Amino acid sequence: MSRVWNFSAGPAALPQAVLERAQHEMLDWNGSDASVMEQSHRGKRFIAMAAQAEADLRELMGIPADYAVLFLQGGATQHFAQIPMNLAGEHDSADYIVSGHWSAKAVSEARPYLRVNVAASGEAGDYLKLPPRDSWQLDPHAAYVHYTPNETIHGVEFHGIPDVGEVPLVADMSSNILSEPLDVSRFGLIYAGAQKNIGPSGLVVMIVRRDLLQRPGRPMARIFRYADHAAADSMLNTPNTWGWYLAGLTFQWLLALGGLGVMAERNRAKAESLYRAIDGSGGYYRNPIEPAARSRMNVPFTLHDSALDAVFLQESEAAGLLALKGHKAVGGMRASLYNAVPMEAVQALTGFMRDFAQRHG
Repeated sequence: MSRVWNFSAGPAALPQAVLERAQHEMLDWNGSDASVMEQSHRGKRFIAMAAQAEADLRELMGIPADYAVLFLQGGATQHFAQIPMNLAGEHDSADYIVSGHWSAKAVSEARPYLRVNVAASGEAGDYLKLPPRDSWQLDPHAAYVHYTPNETIHGVEFHGIPDVGEVPLVADMSSNILSEPLDVSRFGLIYAGAQKNIGPSGLVVMIVRRDLLQRPGRPMARIFRYADHAAADSMLNTPNTWGWYLAGLTFQWLLALGGLGVMAERNRAKAESLYRAIDGSGGYYRNPIEPAARSRMNVPFTLHDSALDAVFLQESEAAGLLALKGHKAVGGMRASLYNAVPMEAVQALTGFMRDFAQRHG
């Protein structure tokens, strides 16, 4: 079967090996004569699979024992609201670093639940670079500091973990989790929608320091309280069994490849190849982001003449290059280079870009 090269920002490409294994196991998972989606999440088979998925993620990321790993429902946007509900009291404040669309949305969703201090923002510069660390106005008494290490829409990325002192650092890693090794101990809470580097949409993976689960937060239903989900091993209610299963297969795929160090090198090479094609095009293609802040995962670019955008998208799709249209907030094109996108896909894209420029120059 012929498959296209998928550059979608999310839901995004899944590893072909993972899809093929899921296809093989669809009608008979683990010798059960039924699919994983048709079985009780409290049955022995599923519980064993869930435990293995957590163990594999802990191995991949080096997650310390004093951190809980949760497999939750919803998307990251839901947790923009749930995080302040769980980590902050009614009269608390939290610091937010705004570097693009998603961190700005996190601010808007948090405001009903606590006092938000926008400690730094790149909005005035159209999010083309990151707010310098020495400009951040942090409150040492904040409940936490929230930031988005990689902005999917604007294509900026923090290369390194910011030092915020003793205040817990909270990170929305939806678009760069598992893309490189990470010192989890530097964070209070990490969360990620699955649909970019983990699995299908509808699942959120959360890694949270256990002492933060003891914060009183505010009155809320148990279903919203992270401590209750942790106590129930993420089975307080019926979980997203299909998403959890596919996430587990993805973790096994990453381990078989050699882990996150290998993946980091692959991702670096893919991004460098695409940026080199853009920068070396003589201005035919442009990436507006300050080079030091360029994302490895999401690469926005424009053509020298926007009148050619529709032609570029039409011809690229005909060439088997899927989902290159940029987000409506910024326009142009965007290629997302998540873990499941191989170097061959990037080579196909850069080859098409060179050919397009020659034919339409």
